[in-house]
Amino acid sequence: MQKNDLKIGLVLSGGGMRGAAHIGVIKALEEHRIYPTHISGSSAGAIVGALYASGLSCDAILTFFKQVQLLGFTKYAINKPGFIDAEKFYDDFKVYLKEDDFSYLNKKLYVTGTNILTGKLKIFEKGELIKPVLASAAFPGLFAPVKIKSSYYTDGGALNNFPIEPLKGKCDRLIGVYVDGVDVVTMKELKHSHNVVERVFKIKAVLENQHKFKDCDLMISPEKLDVFGTFDRKNIDQIFEIGYKAATTALQDIDLNSFRVRAKS
Repeated sequence: MQKNDLKIGLVLSGGGMRGAAHIGVIKALEEHRIYPTHISGSSAGAIVGALYASGLSCDAILTFFKQVQLLGFTKYAINKPGFIDAEKFYDDFKVYLKEDDFSYLNKKLYVTGTNILTGKLKIFEKGELIKPVLASAAFPGLFAPVKIKSSYYTDGGALNNFPIEPLKGKCDRLIGVYVDGVDVVTMKELKHSHNVVERVFKIKAVLENQHKFKDCDLMISPEKLDVFGTFDRKNIDQIFEIGYKAATTALQDIDLNSFRVRAKS
């Protein structure tokens, strides 16, 4: 529960199942009595952000990642440009997000989406909630774009994998979490063509977003996540622990009171 009126912004990057590390970070923050009030997320960060903003506990969010099979091949896309129909996950999300509207959230939330028709970034912050979250996490080429009103949207991380912009000027403190880093890898880890493609996109995303890291009062980039694939559901607990430990270590080096008490003007 929020202890004061300090506005804390939390920026959550994309990263597929590596997004489970976000949950570990949130758990560590709350253990240190730091409670984000504003959240901005792309892709996996949008999913975690929406679930957290709705009031779910870290345990419940972790359960979501384990139970909802985002690669459910029973949800084939029919007559749509993709293998999986992201919109068919609506009922799975509705189990956790009871009210399909941004206005019912306990925290202010911003979700990114890429308008596949215009090529422009869209920031969703009001109206229906679930479809924008589904769109933000719709990995291009695998998931079909999601129709929202008169247009179609896909992975928010394609244009902005670290959406700090919606929170700048609105929060007293900013915490960034980037779980799609680029540790050094070996050729043995790049076994297939899709591994190479994923690696290239990750490198590009990091180069495009790392200049924003300096704008965060606390920046957490868990290491050793590159060994886990974007759709690796087998190691969710381990990914969660990496995020938790990285945040716990980072929190040892800051003035915690500056994230708990509003500075005097």
